[in-house]
Amino acid sequence: MSTVQRLTVGLAALLFGTSLAACSGGGTVATVNGQPISESAFNIKLEGTPMARTVLQQMVQDALIDQYAKNNNITVTDAEISAREDQIKQNFPAGSWDEMLKSRGLSEDDVHAALREQIILDKALGSQVKVTPAQIKDYFDKNHATFDKPEEVTARHILVPNLAEAQKVEALLKSGSNFADVAKQYSTDPGSKDKGGDLGTFKRGQMVPSFDAVAFSEPVNAISAPVKSPFGYHIIQVTARIPATKATLASATPQITDTLRQQQESPLIQPFLQGLQQKADIKINNPTFAGLFPSPPPASAMSAPPPSGGASAVSSPPAASPAGSPAPAST
Repeated sequence: MSTVQRLTVGLAALLFGTSLAACSGGGTVATVNGQPISESAFNIKLEGTPMARTVLQQMVQDALIDQYAKNNNITVTDAEISAREDQIKQNFPAGSWDEMLKSRGLSEDDVHAALREQIILDKALGSQVKVTPAQIKDYFDKNHATFDKPEEVTARHILVPNLAEAQKVEALLKSGSNFADVAKQYSTDPGSKDKGGDLGTFKRGQMVPSFDAVAFSEPVNAISAPVKSPFGYHIIQVTARIPATKATLASATPQITDTLRQQQESPLIQPFLQGLQQKADIKINNPTFAGLFPSPPPASAMSAPPPSGGASAVSSPPAASPAGSPAPAST
C-alpha cells in the first residue's frame, strides 16, 4: 500500500471518528417538523453500523501505536511530518490538496496526526527493511521514464464571465494595476481569487487545452490577451517556467528508496499491529462492541518462535533513528 493510499485510509477513519465524537453529548441533533431526533438515539444508530466498529478499531489502533512509540522512545519531528506531507501533495494537482481537505471537513492537524502514525510504523519496522543499491539501480533501469520531469509553469489568472470584462481587466493590468488586487476584485474563480489568482505550479494537461496552450507559450511575466474556455475568459500571467529534466540514478534514488521500502514494509504492518493488540489489555465497556477484540491466545502460543527469515515484527526493536478550482479545468 502506497503512502497516499495509507493516508487516505487513515483520514477516512479519522473523519468518521470525528463525526462520532461530535455527537457524543446530550441534546437534539435535528428536528423534523418540530419532532426532535435526539443525539442519544442518533448515537445508538451509529453504534450499530459496521463503520462504527471500524472507527473503534481505528481508535484502539491509534492508542496502541502511540503507546508503542512512547515505550520505545520513537519520536517524530514536525520536519519529518512536513516532508512526508510535501511528498504526498505532489500527487495532487495545484491547489486541490486544500480543497480535498476542506470538502472532507479535515484540517492540517488531522493530516499530521495520520502522518505521524505512518512515520512511527516506518521507524518501528525499519530494522526489517533492507533496500540495497543494486535493488535501486534495477528499479531505475526498469522505470527510468517515470522519473523524468516534464516542463512545468507557475501561473496566476483572473477569470471573468465575458469578453468585455476580460478586456477591461487586461487593460487594468497592462496599465500597471496590481495583479493580486485585480484578481481579488474581479475574478470569479473561488479557488484562486483570494490568493491573488495564484494557481501554483502545474504540468501540461492539468488545465483545459486553451489555457494550457497559452500558459506553455506565453513569456514569463507577460499579461495575456483574453483566453476563452468553458468556464469564461481568463487573463493569464506566467510567473515562472521550469524546464523538463531527465532523471539520473542519483536524483531518483530517494523516491525509489521510499517506494521499495514501502513495498517491503506493507506486508509487515498488519502482523505488527495484530501483535500489539494481542499483547494489550483491551476492555470493551459497551456491549454493542462485544467480541470486537478477542482475548489474546494462551501464553504458549504467544511465545512461539518467529517465522524463519527474520525476527518477529511484534518483538523487533524500533529502528535507530515516515473548493474551488485550483486549476481552470475544475473551476
